[in-house]
Amino acid sequence: MDFKVLLADDEPAMRLVLRKMIEKTDGFAVAGEARDGEEAVELAASLLPDVVFLDVEMPGLSGIEAARAISEKVPGAAIIIATAHAQYMPEAFEVYAADYLIKPFKAERLQQTLAKLRVNFEKRAANTAAGRKKLLLRNHDGMILVDVGDIIYIQREEGTTEIHTTDGVYTTSDSLGKIWEKLDPSLFMRSHRSYIINTSAVKMIYPFGRWTYLVKFKIGEGDALITREKFEELQAVLEN
Repeated sequence: MDFKVLLADDEPAMRLVLRKMIEKTDGFAVAGEARDGEEAVELAASLLPDVVFLDVEMPGLSGIEAARAISEKVPGAAIIIATAHAQYMPEAFEVYAADYLIKPFKAERLQQTLAKLRVNFEKRAANTAAGRKKLLLRNHDGMILVDVGDIIYIQREEGTTEIHTTDGVYTTSDSLGKIWEKLDPSLFMRSHRSYIINTSAVKMIYPFGRWTYLVKFKIGEGDALITREKFEELQAVLEN
């Protein structure tokens, strides 16, 4: 199945160039074309594209404004800004653009971007599948079932293991090692002897002592520890 691409540019010739480049890239297909920002937002809401190419200077909504609106309507879409103007780059990355292409760019440059996106999409699909699984845990009341995809981090402290999830905290007598054996290492990391973290939930990392870092997450107020060695591994995961 090809990933769907939406093109938005007020220049028909540029849309044609982009279409031809994308058609030569395996795994992607142009699902629609927009002549301005407003049309791009409307088409994105109906087509639910995987990738959106946006020019910046378009009639009506600018590419940056359209990117904000599309990100709200289609959160999973990868936004790529393709423009002749380099000065909009800071604004583009404020709306979490996946890439910023300055016209004119070569087909090889665009293909590199799409190849990286394909890898990310495939990882995300694998993580989503892993996240649908259930984790069966013991506690003093009996057994509990936790959705793996809801786990933010797991902490072992004073003989008790706490499972911090998007909908609350669960406790279990199961050891961290026993839980780790049940988790997918492509989604989780044993960051410290007392912690397991969901790598996709990480928001910020701060130095915390000489050999340790503090991990903050996208959801909740809790935090976790990660060793310097594991921090380097996490860095490589997040950059790929």
